[in-house]
Amino acid sequence: MEEAKGLVKHVLLAKFKDETPPDQIEQLIKGYANLVNLIEPMKSFHWGKDVSIENMHQGFTHVFESTFESTEGVAEYIGHPAHVEFATLFLSHVEKVVVIDYKPTIVRT
Repeated sequence: MEEAKGLVKHVLLAKFKDETPPDQIEQLIKGYANLVNLIEPMKSFHWGKDVSIENMHQGFTHVFESTFESTEGVAEYIGHPAHVEFATLFLSHVEKVVVIDYKPTIVRT
């Protein structure tokens, strides 16, 4: 196994507040996705809703994954004014959140 050189994944799990309507969630997701156009170190963005049948989601309903070239890129993203403004809005609609940054490990068979 080999740790990816520099590459960092930023994963956010979210449970939106019950009172947040679906159209508002959709607008928040569009806003999150648009950060990739505004913040240079953010190289890609993916998101999805929980579809697991294992019922181990602990109430989290959405996952958001961003890719950066380095931990320095993540730090630049976190401090970027566009992220700070968006995060304030996003977090006001979230009941709970978990964020994990990791360097993916390549498994060779």
